[in-house]
Parts: sequence; C-alpha cells; structure tokens
Amino acid sequence: MFKAARNYSSCFSDEEIDSEKFNDFLEGCIGPIMAPNISFLLLVVLLSVGCTVITSLDQMCTEKESNKAYNCDYLGLREIPDTLPNTTEVLEFSFNFLPTIQNTTFSRLINLIFLDLTRCQINWLHEDIFQSHDQLSTIILTGNPLIFMAETSLNGPKSLKHLFLIQTGISNLEFIPVHNLENLESLHLGSNHITSIKLPANFPTKNLKVLDFQNNAIHYLTRKDVESLKQATNLSLNLNGNDIKSIEPGTFHSKIFQNLNFGGTFDVSIILKGLQNATVQSLWLGTFEDTEDQDLSSAMLQGLCEMSVKSINLQKHHFSDFSPATFQCFNQLQELDLTATHLDGLPSGIEGLNSLKKLILNVNNFDQLCQINAANFPSLTHLYMKGNTKKLDLGSGCLERLQNLLKLDLSHSDIEASDCCNLQLKSLLQLQYLNLSYNEPLGLQSQAFKESPQLKLLDLAFTHLQVNVPQSPFQNLHHLQVLNLSYCLLDTSNQRLLAGLPELRHLNLQGNHFQDGSIPKTNLLQTVYSLEILILAFCDLLSIDQGAFHGLEKMHHVDLSHNNLTGNSIGALSHLKGIYLNLAANSINIIPLRLLPILSQQSTINLSHNPLDCTCTNIHFITWFKDNLKKLEGLEETMCANPPHLRGVKLSDVKLSCGMTAVGIFFLTVFLFLFTILLIFSFKFLLRWKYQHI
Repeated sequence: MFKAARNYSSCFSDEEIDSEKFNDFLEGCIGPIMAPNISFLLLVVLLSVGCTVITSLDQMCTEKESNKAYNCDYLGLREIPDTLPNTTEVLEFSFNFLPTIQNTTFSRLINLIFLDLTRCQINWLHEDIFQSHDQLSTIILTGNPLIFMAETSLNGPKSLKHLFLIQTGISNLEFIPVHNLENLESLHLGSNHITSIKLPANFPTKNLKVLDFQNNAIHYLTRKDVESLKQATNLSLNLNGNDIKSIEPGTFHSKIFQNLNFGGTFDVSIILKGLQNATVQSLWLGTFEDTEDQDLSSAMLQGLCEMSVKSINLQKHHFSDFSPATFQCFNQLQELDLTATHLDGLPSGIEGLNSLKKLILNVNNFDQLCQINAANFPSLTHLYMKGNTKKLDLGSGCLERLQNLLKLDLSHSDIEASDCCNLQLKSLLQLQYLNLSYNEPLGLQSQAFKESPQLKLLDLAFTHLQVNVPQSPFQNLHHLQVLNLSYCLLDTSNQRLLAGLPELRHLNLQGNHFQDGSIPKTNLLQTVYSLEILILAFCDLLSIDQGAFHGLEKMHHVDLSHNNLTGNSIGALSHLKGIYLNLAANSINIIPLRLLPILSQQSTINLSHNPLDCTCTNIHFITWFKDNLKKLEGLEETMCANPPHLRGVKLSDVKLSCGMTAVGIFFLTVFLFLFTILLIFSFKFLLRWKYQHI
C-alpha cells in the first residue's frame, strides 16, 4: 500500500509534466502597389498597411472572474498551475489527475472558498491538506476512488459547510474524518455502498441541514440510526433509490424533518407506518419508470392519518382504487403532486381538502379540464396540468370555483380554441400567472383575457396566435409585466397589437418575423413605454430604423442575436445607456467610428459569431474593442472572418499596425517627386505665358 502511495506521489515530479509551448504568429500584409497613373498613388499609400496577429499563449485554465474564479476542467493536469493567482477563490478542477493530495498541493491558494475536484482519480488525502484555508466552504470530491482520508485531512477550513463524497466507494461512515465539521450544513454521500445511516457517535450534526444517502444499499432503518441525527433540526434526509424494506416502530416518533425522500420504495405503506407521529414538511414517495412497485390503494395510504405532513409527492405511481376514500388522510395537505400517475379524472365528492393550495397533475391523461372536478379544492392557488398526454379541451367555466387561483400552467397539452380565453377562464379574477405555451392554434379576440385582469405573467410561446381583430387582445391587462410571444407567428405589422399594457416590463418576440426584415420607425413596440427587457432574437431582421426604439427610454436589456443585422443598425440604440446588448450571430463586419460612442455607453455587449473584418478599415472598432474588454462577453467566440489568413483568430488577439509600410513610403516619395516636377514645369509655363503677353 505504501509503495502504491509512493508511485502516486511520483506523478507530481517535474519530469513528467507536459507543458505545451506556443510561438507568436507574425504576418505582414500590404495592399495593392500598382496603379495605372499618378492620380492613384495616394490611394495606394493609404491602402499599403501592415497587420500583425498575436495569439494567446495561455491555453490552460479559463478565467471566469478576474483573479478570483478559474475553470481548469478536462485539461489532464497533474498539479495546480503556477499561473493561477494566489487570490483565487473559486477553482473548478474536475477530470484532471491528482491521485494524492498533500499538504503542499493547495498551500499557495489560501483564499479558496469553492473547490471542485470531481473525478481526479484521487486515492489519498493526507494530513492537514487544507490547514491554511480558513475560508473554504465547499469541497467536492465526487467520483474519486478514495482509499484513505487522514483524520486531519479536513482540518483548517473554519467555514466548511458543504462536503460532497458522492460515488467515492464509501461503505462505512467511520471512514469520514469528523474533525472540523462543526459548521457542516450539507453532506452528500450518494451512490456509494453504505448500508446504514447511523453516523459516528462524535459526528457533529447541530448545523446539518441536508444529509443525502440516495442510491446506496440502505434497506433497514432503526431507532439508533435516526437517534444519531437528534441534534439536527429541520433536516432534509434523502434516501431516494434505497428501497426501504423495514422501519423499526417508533424510529421517527416526535421527529421533525424539513424533507424526507423515500423515492423508489416498493411498498409505500412501510414508509407511512414507520413515520408514525413524525412531522414532515415535504414527503417524496414517487417512483420511477424502471422501478418495480405496488399499485397504491386507499389502505396503503392510511399511515398518513398518523403523521403530520404538508406536501406529498406520489409521482409515477398507479392507483388500484382511485376514489374519494383515497384522500381521506390528506386533510392537512397543502401541496399534492400526482405527476404521471396515469389519471384520466379526479373523483367528485372529495371532502376535507380545504387546506390544499397547490395541485400538480402534469403528464396525465385528461380529455377535458372539467375532469379535475375543481370544486373539490376550494382553496387552490396553484394548478399545474403541463404535458397532458391527450388533446386537452378547456371546456367552459371548468375552473370557476377556483376563485383564489393565482397560477395556472396548461402548457404542452395540445390545447386548441378558436375563441380564447374568456369562457375558459371564467371567474378567475385573481389569476396572476398563465402559461398556455406549446399548444395548438388559439384565436384571440379583443380583450381576450378580460376574465383575468390581474395577470402579471402571460406565456404563449410556440402557440400560433390568430388575432382576428385590429385591436389588442391584451388591452385590459393593465398589470401585466411579462409577456412571452416567441414563435407565435404574429402579424407584427399590427401596430395596435400590444396596446393597453402600461406595466409591461419584459417582452419576448423571438422567432417572429417583420415585413421585409425591417423594424420601421412606426411599429408595434411604441405602445409599450415601460419596457425594460426586449428579446428580438431569430427574427430574420436585416435592419432597424434609427427611430424604431424611440420612446422606450427604460430598456436595460436588448437581445438582437441571431439575425442578419449590420453595424449600421446600432444607431437605433443611440438614446439608450447602460444596457445589456446582445448582437451575437448577426452580419456585422465593420462598425464605423461614428457608432462607437453608442457602444461605449452600454454596460455589456456580445458581438460573438459575427463575420468581423480585421483589416485597417475596421481599426477604430478593433482598438475600441481591446480597450473595452471588461464590458464584452463571448470573447472566445468573437473572431475575425476577414482577411482569410486571420479567419478564426480571436479579435482580442489581433494587433494591427496601420501606418505606412516601406512600399507606401516609396510610392509617396515618387508621388511627391513627380508632383514637384509637375509644379516646376507649371511654374515655367506660367512665366513663359506671362512674358509672351507683355
């Protein structure tokens, strides 16, 4: 074993480290040097310029935040690069090769707060490896085949709160060093070979909030197991994927948990009986497609009557006898998740669910919205029926008994209606959030949402909207703040389409097309004066009129990416300052000098994936670009497209020298010489002419 350790240590020798070296690339280019006559010589001089490109020597770690955060993943490194500054606080170092961690490995980086060492083939953690790292709060060791952790290997960090030991081969919790874990808030031990949740007697749990044992081999729970957690309050305990077969009576008596996850258990009744007299805020009892389980019956759910629970998840279960009796122990529930439970309706006459606020019925088999029998849930504020497997008919007034409903999600359910949505949303006067995205065509009349005047968010993305009137279908939504109309095949020439939305802050028009690929001076945007975020990506735009955005003085985020705009369209933003501007993936090659002040007054700009010109014609923009790197994002993808020999080179690496070359000086000298001769002959000619006319 010690021989193996010595072999691992040899991996840190300098002789075995491969360091790639890069040479500077220097290339000169000159413009045309031949001209048919003297009148073109000056033009030749102006075009005779030199250019140089310097490529980056640092192909290693990526800087995510200057002098603080670095990503070194997937680089095959065998040690911490010397190029990382001592001020580094966040280090992502996954998928490298560090079989042995010694007390010198990270000794230089004493400011570390977050350290990710996922799958670095770590076997040994020696003593005091973090002895100087007072601020280190998160250590991720996921996917490392740990053989040995010294008792003092985690000593040092006074702020250690999150420790990840997922898939590390641990089978005994005694393996984990307990020193210096007093402030630990989350311990993640998933996908190991652990058979018991009993922590060592001296394991500090006072501040523990999350204990994750998912996908281990824990099948039995005893009083002693849970007693080891007695100091933890409002703990979230994850036993998902362990298939609990037995719980000793009284194990959870008078215990209080924030979350308990027993997902994938074959017999749910074992869990509910074992939780007698327990208090749980959220109980997860769902199962999975590839997990064998018993159909749920009313008798199996009787255990809920003997415990206190606010939220329960029964995802993907089948019910053997779905009737009002199924819900007789659900009286205290505030949230019920029946996602993918193969339901085609809820029984009427369910009593006692007056406390239920949130009902999730995603991915079920309803034919009509009325089949949920909304009268069963008089206090409901949140209803989700996303991804219904059948074409869902909204019916008429199916939800009118839900007068407290605030949020309704009916997306991805093949809903189709020629006249939406007043009859369908009848009496939902308090509704604030409505999602009808990814559905079939919906016909909208004037004031199509007058039954829900309190709407603040309306999502209609990827739903073909057929607006059959010249007036706005949204004109009564005076409180609407977010409107998603992406890919709705809108008639954008209707200038009144967005009228009547005085509070609109966020508008997404992505994927809609404008006539002739242009946004004219007078357009549908000029009725939404409060707009702060505007998304016009993927709209096939060719140009934007200089006055198209006038009146939109409050905008601070504009996304014009993935269009065909040129640099001249930047002029439409001249009146905006301090905005986030996304111009990625357009047709911008040259940005004139006159437009640079507009870019300078913005906070963040993305110009990546544009066919940028890297010649002296664009020298003013390139100079500006290098002077403003801090406000630019997507630098790695902002590259030259022209001239050909610089194609694919990062703009930040290009260095142009746009003075006159030797060839230019030669032609200028020749031009001046010939011009002098011409002046002399002209002067002589004038003197001769004057003498002849005396």
